[in-house]
Amino acid sequence: MKIVHVASELFPYIKTGGLADAVAALGGALADQGHQVAIFLPGYRSVLTHPALPETEKLCELRIEMGQEFISGELRRFSPRPGLTVYLVCREEFFDRSFPYGNGARDYEDNAQRFLFFAKAVVETLRLEAIHADVVHAHDWQAALVPLLLRVAEQRHAQTLARSTVFTIHNIAFQGLAPLRVFAQMNLPREFLGVGGLEYHGQLSAMKGGILFADRVTTVSPRYASEIQTEAFGCGHDGVIRSRAAYLRGLLNGIDTAVWNPASDALLPARYSADDLTGKARCRSALLAAHGLRAAPPSVPIYGMVCRLTEQKGVELLLANAEFFLREECRLVILGRGEPRFEEAIQTLAARAPHKIAVSLKLDEAASHLIEAGADFFLMPSLFEPCGLNQMYSQAYGTVPVVSEVGGLADTVIDADRDAARGTGLCHAPTSAGMADALERSLALFADAPRYAAVQQRAMRHDFSWATAAQAYEALYRELLQTRPSSISTSSVQ
Repeated sequence: MKIVHVASELFPYIKTGGLADAVAALGGALADQGHQVAIFLPGYRSVLTHPALPETEKLCELRIEMGQEFISGELRRFSPRPGLTVYLVCREEFFDRSFPYGNGARDYEDNAQRFLFFAKAVVETLRLEAIHADVVHAHDWQAALVPLLLRVAEQRHAQTLARSTVFTIHNIAFQGLAPLRVFAQMNLPREFLGVGGLEYHGQLSAMKGGILFADRVTTVSPRYASEIQTEAFGCGHDGVIRSRAAYLRGLLNGIDTAVWNPASDALLPARYSADDLTGKARCRSALLAAHGLRAAPPSVPIYGMVCRLTEQKGVELLLANAEFFLREECRLVILGRGEPRFEEAIQTLAARAPHKIAVSLKLDEAASHLIEAGADFFLMPSLFEPCGLNQMYSQAYGTVPVVSEVGGLADTVIDADRDAARGTGLCHAPTSAGMADALERSLALFADAPRYAAVQQRAMRHDFSWATAAQAYEALYRELLQTRPSSISTSSVQ
């Protein structure tokens, strides 16, 4: 099959979260299975200057219709591995910036135009390069308009650009909302503007476009697929999701074991495996030393947390349990960036116990690997979590996850206190009281060394690889290729 992925992030070239890991790993796994895979990515400054970027080839200049004008760009490509080609959509005015979406405190005001240009450039490239894709798979709001733009372009040019389309929701909370005036730059028939199209409470929703007009909609865990059909988790799009429920699938992400494997991880000071954990003890010591924390004997647990410092990630639940980390003999290492109010609050917490709590306000891939390897428990108190990858990394690294029982966390972590024979972590309600209970249970688990070791071993032996996860996507693609809609319009929306 010829499979085209469209995404705003791709590991290792640009990453702010799990999207980058998922797209890279899925694309790589499908290429390894013999498919021809292409990935479209914006040509951000950080991508074009990335030390791991191979030499790129300039393919052509782009002229993209945006309302009443044509905007220029450039298309480049490279091949990082056999069977996989990466296309970079470049335009300095849109993508030559320090950050992909905003400066951390505020999104760029022209994000709607930036990613509309990107989506249109993808469709135009499919047409100009005659790629003839079997499947075009768009990821999250930044690529959500691709299925609609593609079908309209097919009708306009009387040619087939892709036999089928898939849209994956990695996080429905980020919807690509824009003023209605942006619709004029889409060059779409007005039938796609109303409530049966892209309009959403007086704005435009790119996410809604992907949900309504892709042939199939997926999300990144079975539980999250159910959750987003409810008012509590649907972020206002639950009704749209329910209208497409027959076309919705929850397919669990995997992890890239070529990158996340403690037995071969070059970013660690020592390697280890489920059969020999000696190296993990060295990683534990290295983690404390790297963050200037007091050495901890084996009886003292180390907690790690790597995430965007946002409300979604449960930072308020962590702060509500600050006294636990101040009171108990433990260590806590937090890595991430995010909302200024949370950055300030966590720094204040660390300042109260600098010998036992450390905070690093940055995005650092090597540091995240060391936390996964050196900690004894990994904290993920998310209020919602579409899939989550760190809880799977943690299990692979023998670091017991302590997670909220939501979304993909509930699908991938088995509570050791509820199921002594199969448990791989600790689960709690997404509340401060729920987290408090789980933290107390973590102390009891760690104090029982044989039981902790059993949980650790079960977690490390679980297969979370993309080799398994990619098979589910491959099956979906093959199912889709048996049918192909002849046209697209708002009348097709149920």
